[in-house]
Amino acid sequence: MKQRRWATTATAVFVFLGLSSLSGAATASAEETAATGYVALGDSYSSGVGAGDYEGGDCKRSANAYPKLWSAANSPSSFDFTACSGARTDDVLAGQLGPLNSSTGLVSISIGGNDAGFADAMTTCVTQGESACLARVQEARNYINSTLPGKLDSVYNAITQKAPSAKVVVLGYPHIYKLGGDCAVGISEKSREAINAASDDLNDVTAKRAADHGFSFGDVRPTFSGHEICSGDEWLHSVTFPVDESYHPTAAGQSGGYLPVLEGLA
Repeated sequence: MKQRRWATTATAVFVFLGLSSLSGAATASAEETAATGYVALGDSYSSGVGAGDYEGGDCKRSANAYPKLWSAANSPSSFDFTACSGARTDDVLAGQLGPLNSSTGLVSISIGGNDAGFADAMTTCVTQGESACLARVQEARNYINSTLPGKLDSVYNAITQKAPSAKVVVLGYPHIYKLGGDCAVGISEKSREAINAASDDLNDVTAKRAADHGFSFGDVRPTFSGHEICSGDEWLHSVTFPVDESYHPTAAGQSGGYLPVLEGLA
């Protein structure tokens, strides 16, 4: 009897140790395959147009852009930077999603401004006066509220499908102007109000679509507050040469306006 009890006890101990070992191996395996790569998608606000120190090519990806800064500070297991100047939602779908996979742990993206015709609206406002500006901005706002939600849904669905384990952070856009600021020349105050209102529409729509997909929305309006054009401490370019950097964040806007928001949500 004693011998049988000893054998039963020994067997139980061996089984327990075996299960513990298997459990430990499974935990280690899960840790080894954890999704930790970072992929940065989006438009010029994510590629870093306006921040200088660009790599080669037309996408104007800057070493000072917030994705580069986050990667340098956090050392993800992999980093793919596909954001590109001028990108629209269709461009993201067609050419930026390649690096996404099951090992992607973080995705950041800003997109939608080009779909709504932001650059054309700003050009109209600067070159054609208040009346034309207000009409063009209203056209952009109509697009943002009617057509853009479906465009964003297509991008967000594709991200989820290709990177199901990823934390997705959708970054918004700052107000361009400080109203009642110190600009002595330039477009009218009414035009500035309209442009900021369009930015609010864009952020509101983007935040709602992001939330409905289970993504985090990063509102950069608070971090850029006091650093808009006409603030006296601008983190955004006004009209520049080359013109494609106009109304984009400076290096300080990337590091002080965008990076802290991503850091807080990643």
